[in-house]
Amino acid sequence: MHPSLMLLLALGALAGAFDLGKTTRCVPVPLQMSVCQDVPDSEMRLPNLLGHSSLEEAAPRSDDWRMLLHSGCHPQARAFACSLLAPVCLDRFIQPCRSVCIAVKESCAPVLSCHGHVWPEALDCDRFPAQDDTCLTPLPKHISAFSKEFPQPVCQSCPSLEEAPSLKTVLDALCLTDFAVKVKISKRRVASSEPEPEPELTVEGPVEFIQRGPLLPYDTVSLIQRWLLINLRCALPLVRPGRAQLFLVTGTMRASGSIQLSSLFPWLKKDLHIASAARKWKHHKC
Repeated sequence: MHPSLMLLLALGALAGAFDLGKTTRCVPVPLQMSVCQDVPDSEMRLPNLLGHSSLEEAAPRSDDWRMLLHSGCHPQARAFACSLLAPVCLDRFIQPCRSVCIAVKESCAPVLSCHGHVWPEALDCDRFPAQDDTCLTPLPKHISAFSKEFPQPVCQSCPSLEEAPSLKTVLDALCLTDFAVKVKISKRRVASSEPEPEPELTVEGPVEFIQRGPLLPYDTVSLIQRWLLINLRCALPLVRPGRAQLFLVTGTMRASGSIQLSSLFPWLKKDLHIASAARKWKHHKC
């Protein structure tokens, strides 16, 4: 199980039992809490809103959120998590507003669901205050709307994976989809001594557009990286640990603005059909 999912499932007793009237102290935000290094203040309160009473307890837990935050499920997911993990050191706790919790939950719960888990009861949004001057407020509507204009990856059934396809198969796939890119995916080999020996998938270098369609050139690497994190069950078998593999990836864009991958073709040097299809595509008539 991925560490961030373990954390969210384990929040029950900690998050539900913390007393806001409890005596707290201010401590510097440690470098180990890298996901919260850009919080508005350099100091945080302990115990935090998840009930962690020491940095030794809180700092490792911050990394447990990394996958969920890197999935880009919501523009305020990091602020929401850090308001619980590393609350700013003011004269009172600044909790996330209920509306922020609801917005983050609506966008990020599907990511958890894709991994077979539900949003934890301990983060029930009713436990947070209605919007007022003392809670973390939502982003302005124009900023939230802007973030939704970018194509977004979603949880989906696994796209088809076909090795050594015929020229016709590749051209047909290009005709039936909105975009196609050449992308290299690598899988980090994880040492057995690490607590969670799960490989990490990354997109190496820039992508090459065969058919750009609705994709944004400056966002496509991030888009595919987020798709890998959300659809980890589909992505993990694609590449062996310590290796990198080129793929021709095709996909479509839904009316909602989300993207769905349709097919992945391993782009091997010995496979001339994919390279030939990529060249012929510019002049091909579907």
